[in-house]
Amino acid sequence: MTCNVGGIERPLRIGAGLLAIMIGIFAGLSTAVAGTALAVGAILLLTGAVGYCPLFTLFGISTCSRASGIKK
Repeated sequence: MTCNVGGIERPLRIGAGLLAIMIGIFAGLSTAVAGTALAVGAILLLTGAVGYCPLFTLFGISTCSRASGIKK
């Protein structure tokens, strides 16, 4: 996998993922909405932590600098 999520976007994704997970757990939402929040949060957290987003690859987007775009 080549890094395609970098810069300020990685910590933003991690923060947004954690926030969505907390909302899904603690906000007292319906089961469907809570499940959706948990799924979105997990995806954001995972793509931020790993530094790779499959949708970015599909659309040819990369926010990594050239130096950090090496394969892991």
